[in-house]
This record gives sequence, C-alpha cells and structure tokens, in this order.
Amino acid sequence: MLKYSDCKINHSYSTLFIRKKTLFCVPMMTMKKMLRHSLLLVFFMPFAVKAQFENFKDSVVQLYGVVMTADSLRGLPAVSILIKGSGRGTLTNGQGVFSIVVMKGDEIEFSCIGFKNKITKIPSTLEGNQYSIIQLMINDTTYLPAAIIKPRPTKEQFERDFVSTDVPDDNIELARKNTDMATRRILMRSLPNDGRESVNMNLAKTAQRYYYTGQAPPMNIFNPFAWGEFIRSWKRGDYKKK
Repeated sequence: MLKYSDCKINHSYSTLFIRKKTLFCVPMMTMKKMLRHSLLLVFFMPFAVKAQFENFKDSVVQLYGVVMTADSLRGLPAVSILIKGSGRGTLTNGQGVFSIVVMKGDEIEFSCIGFKNKITKIPSTLEGNQYSIIQLMINDTTYLPAAIIKPRPTKEQFERDFVSTDVPDDNIELARKNTDMATRRILMRSLPNDGRESVNMNLAKTAQRYYYTGQAPPMNIFNPFAWGEFIRSWKRGDYKKK
C-alpha cells in the first residue's frame, strides 16, 4: 500500500531531477546556439571578405600623367605630388612624367618652387581603375621691394669703407673658432658638467672604491703616467692664475 510520505519523497526526487536536467540542458542549448552562429559566421565570412576586397579593388586608381608649364608646355622635373590626408606622394622625373596609386575621391596637390600650387580631385564616379591628366603649372610672380644702389662719391672713400667693413663670420669660420684647442680648454674649465658626465664620474669613482675595498689604493706619486700628464698640463699653463 502506497503511503503519502512515499509520494512526497518521490515528488521531491522528481523535482530534484527536473532541476538538474534544467541546469544541464540550458548550457547545452546555449552552446548549440553559439556553435550554430559560429558556423554561420565562418560560412559567410569568405563572401564578406571577398565583397570588401572587390569594393576596395574597385576604388583603387592608377594615376599617371605629365606636369608642364602653362606658357611654354615644358615638362617640369622634381614636382612634388602629394595625396592630401594620406602622407603619400611622389616626384616627377626629368621629363615631368609621374605615376602613383590613388583612391577615388582623393585630392592631389601639385607643388613646385616658382609655381603656384594646384589641387586636382579624382572623380568619385570614375569608371575603371586608370586615370591620366596633363597638369599645367602657372608661374608664381613675387614682387620684391625696390633697391636703390648709389655709388661712393670718391674712389678713396670707397677704399676706406671697403677696408673697414666688418664682414660677419660664416658657419665654417664659427665652427673653426669653437673647435680651437684654447677655446675648448676654456670651455672645459668654465662650463659645469652635464647630467651624463656627472653620472659617469660618480660611477667611475664608485667602481674604483669598490675595486680597492679592503686594501690601500695605489698612490699616483709613483705612477709615471700621472707624472707625464702633470708635466703636459704644466707646459700648457693649466696651473697659471687667470
């Protein structure tokens, strides 16, 4: 005869079984959905990549042409051709011919010394992947202020002014003066050590102190190299009062 307590126990077991089954089935269903989505993504990814590549391939344009002067139709060499916003560019050869890869809708800037800058835009609705142009550059006229040249009143005054004119030193003469031995000795005595020199000197002293730890360091009075350096310094006049 089935008792009520047995039914209650069986009911508890059934509830526990259902809960365990639910806890086991929910992750399995989630994993199945993720696996299904992953398979769909892997299946359609090559088509998406191919479509993106075809779109990029259709946007690439081979731009070539020649840059010439507007008045004489002469090829301009060494003209700077820059794609605005990309940092890429090229130069024309000796005959003014150039070739560069651009994108549809790019703005191309042509610049050359003595000529006005020109900007050309690649059509966004261009059919095909090639585009050729003939770019004409206009002379850039620069007006300088007038300079009046007056002669000296007499030949003697010209000779006197020419001799007494103070001509400033060029960069080579300044470099020669700065690298003079006497100037370098003065700078070595007057200028303080920078950070690198101070650190190197401190490290050298620390290494020397550690090297002679536990023993008496050698005396430079018995070092012939130190005596030689002292004699050279004395001959140079390093110990004279300034």
